[in-house]
Formats: sequence, structure tokens, C-alpha cells
Amino acid sequence: MIIDCISDLHGHYPELEGGDLLIVAGDLTNTDKEEEIEFFFKWLHNNPYNKKIVIGGNHDNLLQTYKNEFMNLHCSESEITNIEYLCDSGTKFEGIKIWGTPWTKTFKDMNPKCKAFTCDTEEELAIKFSLIPDDIDILITHGPPYGIFDCVRRFPNDIPERTGSQYLSDKIRGNTNLKLHVFGHIHEHGGKTIQYGTTTTMVNASIMNEFYEPVNKPVRILL
Repeated sequence: MIIDCISDLHGHYPELEGGDLLIVAGDLTNTDKEEEIEFFFKWLHNNPYNKKIVIGGNHDNLLQTYKNEFMNLHCSESEITNIEYLCDSGTKFEGIKIWGTPWTKTFKDMNPKCKAFTCDTEEELAIKFSLIPDDIDILITHGPPYGIFDCVRRFPNDIPERTGSQYLSDKIRGNTNLKLHVFGHIHEHGGKTIQYGTTTTMVNASIMNEFYEPVNKPVRILL
């Protein structure tokens, strides 16, 4: 199965090769306007994949507001036949179990306009992530687990800081079926993959770097 992974588009929509499954792990538009979301889904419709799965991110306030209704309000039925939006929910594709969840934790001085799908504490995140089934094959989250592509440097001291969720890390460690975990959010590590354990490929699929430049290519996984 050919799987292409992208995240943190922020209004930039790369050329895609097409394949079996496209995963979009949140932060879809530049300024979170309705016309931008509508354009995103029309762009998504025109890409040649058998299945396209989308989750939200902390920049996607309109997705949180509209919940599952946005595509129905702004896209024709023919445009969304093979697109699925996941929010603490799952689906199956060619026998593979997939779960999507958009939640991340707030941080100091976070832009108040960028707090969609956020929690203030790890305990609140744990409640959200506890919904993730133990037998899924592919997990899509917006943010990373603790210790994997989650390190940022906070100004003005430029001190490295881990931002991933410890509960999420514990959750995926206990899933021996997990083949692929796709996330973004931390632009500094966009476009990177790593093998986790013996069965799981971890992907930070952000196409943006830390300067919001779309320099990272989509990540292709063969499953």
C-alpha cells in the first residue's frame, strides 16, 4: 500500500504523486477562513488517492466549530466520496484500522487564535488519548508523543524543550499492532521518520520548517 503523509500545510498545498492513501495531520490553512477550508477540500478532492483522511490541528478553529458538518456544507457529494475527517474516531481502509485525534497541549505565550483542539494539562490530554483503541494499525495525531520529533527551542534562552505527550507515548508503547504513527505540529522535525520498536514507523509529516517555509517533502510510506 502506498501512503503519503503531510501535515502543517498552513495554506501551502504541495504537488502529490497519488497512491492508495493520503494522510493529512492538521493545520490546513493560512488564516483559517471559510474560503480557505473550502479551497483545501477542493484541492484534496483533485488528488488521485483511493482514500484521503484528514484530522484537525491547533490552527483549525473552523473545523472544531463545524465538527463533521463542514464538508457537507461546503463541498458537493461527489467531492467528498473518498475523503474522511476523523476527530477522536476511526475508520477502516483495505482492512487496516485507522484512528485520528487532533489534540495538543497549550504552551506559554501561545497565540490565542491558534488554540483549536488544545488542552491545558497532560491529564486532559490523557482523557482524549484514552479513546485510542489498542488494536489499530495506523494512528494519526496532530502532535507528537514525548521524546519523538518533539524538541523545540524556546526563546529568548534557546533552551531545548520536549513538547510531546507522555501519555501518548505510553499509549503507543502498549500497542503491538501499530504499524504507522503520523503527526506534525513541531515544524523543526518535519519530513523525518524513525523506526519505533520492531513494528512501528513514526512520521513527522510537517511540510513547514520552523520559519514557516514549505521546504519538506511529503513522506511516502510503503505498508
